[in-house]
Amino acid sequence: MAESYIQELFAERIGGRLYGKGTAIYKFEQIKRAKRAALAANPGAEILDLGVGEPDEMAFPEVVELLAHEARKPENRGYADNGDHVLKEAAARYLDWVCGVKGINPEREVIHSIGSKAALSILPAALVNPGDLVLMTSPGYPVFGTHARYYGGVVHNLPLREENGFLPDFDEVPTETLERAKVLVVNYPNNPTGASATPEFYEKVVWLAKRHKFVVVSDAAYAALVFEGKPLSFLAVPGAKDVGVELHSCSKSFNMTGWRCGFVAGNELLVRAYGDVKDNTDSGQFLAIQHAAAYCFDHPEITEKIAAKYSRRMDGLVRTLRDAGFSARKPKASFFLYAKAPRAAQLSNGTRVEFKSAEEVSQWLIRNLLISTVPWDDVGAYLRFSVTFAARDVADEQRVLTELGRRLRSVQFEF
Repeated sequence: MAESYIQELFAERIGGRLYGKGTAIYKFEQIKRAKRAALAANPGAEILDLGVGEPDEMAFPEVVELLAHEARKPENRGYADNGDHVLKEAAARYLDWVCGVKGINPEREVIHSIGSKAALSILPAALVNPGDLVLMTSPGYPVFGTHARYYGGVVHNLPLREENGFLPDFDEVPTETLERAKVLVVNYPNNPTGASATPEFYEKVVWLAKRHKFVVVSDAAYAALVFEGKPLSFLAVPGAKDVGVELHSCSKSFNMTGWRCGFVAGNELLVRAYGDVKDNTDSGQFLAIQHAAAYCFDHPEITEKIAAKYSRRMDGLVRTLRDAGFSARKPKASFFLYAKAPRAAQLSNGTRVEFKSAEEVSQWLIRNLLISTVPWDDVGAYLRFSVTFAARDVADEQRVLTELGRRLRSVQFEF
């Protein structure tokens, strides 16, 4: 493409005049390219894709039917803006019944979102000025931090280490950093580690927020996908509503990834600020989708069935990985399993392959064993496995896991 004056006009936040000229390739694009190359080299072969980060099934039939019913109503056809009362009231009931969060006012303390990602991109506009500091976990979902930087903010990463249960150690954070912090973003159950928070952790977060006067954004997209007990909400901790908001989503909990619907709830002033920026960002999600989402929030048994499937698959995946030498532990929630990447692989022909990073392991697994995972090298070398792999039924699940085990055991990994 010929050079033009357009090249000089891009904002510095996306690279300025160098936009489009970089050679770095995004991690997930590298994975896609490796999968295409592996299939080209092995025509007709099956890639076992354990890198998928979304549900493998459709929304439940009754939810799809309700969407169709609501879509036929003339009163639902227009701009939704910040929504009507239906989802707000269902969200408040959901937080009460499912998460143990009492006293949420649906009119003033809840607004729908076009998925959690949209909320994470909107909230920085309400909170971050140039030079403001945001605390983010590493590894973690980067969207809030990306937009914070767009507004001139600074991100301080809190490392998630296995020995600390993949929870940030706030005692490691310099006092001056905590004093300067404007926002803390936490995400539990966590992507990519699958780790869960504890009530004590959230209590400390609330205490720190009040002491150092920062806002807490709790991304609870995976909160309801628990394998035992009830979901744990940041907002259920006394004082949490004084300092923050929580983001909930239909994507993972109700197999509604592409529907793009969720909600932001918590501190009234923060919810109002989110709504004001949202008003100038989008025109709201289609009311038919909002009403279908509201139905789901009133039927948490849907999520319980989905979580039971993931729990069953997780049991099988843990056994399979352990048999191949991985140090795999079943998480308490989510559909992600996070395991240390091997340092080397001994092949049957006597060749020994050494790996310098999880990225190298992931690429090698795709090219040589046709197994797709997601690598993370932020704090140590780890691989993220997902139990949302494609399988028609329980028997097919077992077939996939059996084949996964066969391929992994064809080499000997060193850790």
